[in-house]
Amino acid sequence: MLIPQLKESLQNLMKVASLNLSHNTAIDNGILEEFYALCDQVELCLRLAYECLSQCLDSAKHSPNLVPTATKPDTVQTESMSYAQYLGMIKSQISCAKDIHNALLECSKKIAGKGQPQGLM
Repeated sequence: MLIPQLKESLQNLMKVASLNLSHNTAIDNGILEEFYALCDQVELCLRLAYECLSQCLDSAKHSPNLVPTATKPDTVQTESMSYAQYLGMIKSQISCAKDIHNALLECSKKIAGKGQPQGLM
């Protein structure tokens, strides 16, 4: 008596399972992955744009004026710095880079020294 109801329930179960399987297959075949891939690409482009903007701002901050070109001595550039000013700025940048290098070198030596075992007794 219950076999026809069981047969009908089993058919409904297989239909629902088939629909779920086809829906999950469509998602696995790239619909959802394509969306996430596009979101990742947009995020990377935004990060790249932010990094470019940061570098541009840093460049303008640390070297705001141009050095006059030697090819056109007759034109006066009011916004440009003299070569001596430019050399002074470059020397200060090199000094700063050396200080940072030395500080990082000291830190790495301290870290390497802590990893070494103390003398055995």
